[in-house]
Amino acid sequence: MRKLAIAAAMAATLVSTQAFAEYPEKTINYIIPFNAGGESDVSARFQQPYLEELAGQSFVIQYMAGAGGAQAWSQLNGMEGDGYTIMGINLPHTILQPMEKDVGYETKDLTYINFFHYTPNALFVPKDSEFQSLGELVDYAKSNPGLVTLSGSGSNSANHLGQVQFDELAGITTTYVPFSGTGPAVTAILGSQTTGGFNYVTSGVNNGDGMRMLAVASEQRVKAFPDVPTFKELGYDLVGGAFRGVAVPKSTPEPIREKISQMVTDVNNNSEFQKKMEDAGFVLTDITYDFINDFVAAKSEEYREIAEKLGIANR
Repeated sequence: MRKLAIAAAMAATLVSTQAFAEYPEKTINYIIPFNAGGESDVSARFQQPYLEELAGQSFVIQYMAGAGGAQAWSQLNGMEGDGYTIMGINLPHTILQPMEKDVGYETKDLTYINFFHYTPNALFVPKDSEFQSLGELVDYAKSNPGLVTLSGSGSNSANHLGQVQFDELAGITTTYVPFSGTGPAVTAILGSQTTGGFNYVTSGVNNGDGMRMLAVASEQRVKAFPDVPTFKELGYDLVGGAFRGVAVPKSTPEPIREKISQMVTDVNNNSEFQKKMEDAGFVLTDITYDFINDFVAAKSEEYREIAEKLGIANR
């Protein structure tokens, strides 16, 4: 009996291993937890043809916007973990959101697979804005506390954190207006619904005719916008933005997690893909599955320190 049991276990393992080796065998759903048109969507669209070439299967991009991404992330673990559902994931969103309140998930609940790019924050105003420089906007905000409204992608997101940090550093009070994604947040700037916006530098690539970038929150000037000063150059020690990648339901088997992460890395190593991303203002990263949990843990400590200092961490 014991020999039969061992033989059965070995056979089951062999079948399972073969199934993983043949993955993927059908269409993969790639869920973006924001509206179409934002950085998560754009970068996924860039990835799509290269992922399809590697996998030999279609990747269908879908949208599940709401609550700054929390609506989708809170449902991720209830989805089937067979490798045919992956979801866009963002930092600091998935760290900051659960710190402030119950959003239906905890940071540790999510299964991070790979962070493949980073986008710095930038402060934009409409092209016809009266504010020609960051200094002019700061002077106005000091004289008119709360009247400067700044759009951004979601509450407790990288954009929100940037706005809060900037207020503290500049000694001003602005009003943050959260939207369900980068797309509608940019639309608010373009339509002068807000004074301006804390958005990502990449938004300036496709919307440069309608917006003026006053400063970028990076260590050095971004290659795509060499004439735009950094906040540091202007006297504000502000560096920040968002990491984006992919996650899967927690029931997804380990070999499939590793295979998805490797596919994302292989796409990142494609020179044609690299050029598309860099021309669009993205900064490529390669934070793979084997050390991604350590990365998230380190970022959690970093963001908690900032959030507690600024009074936006309530849990």
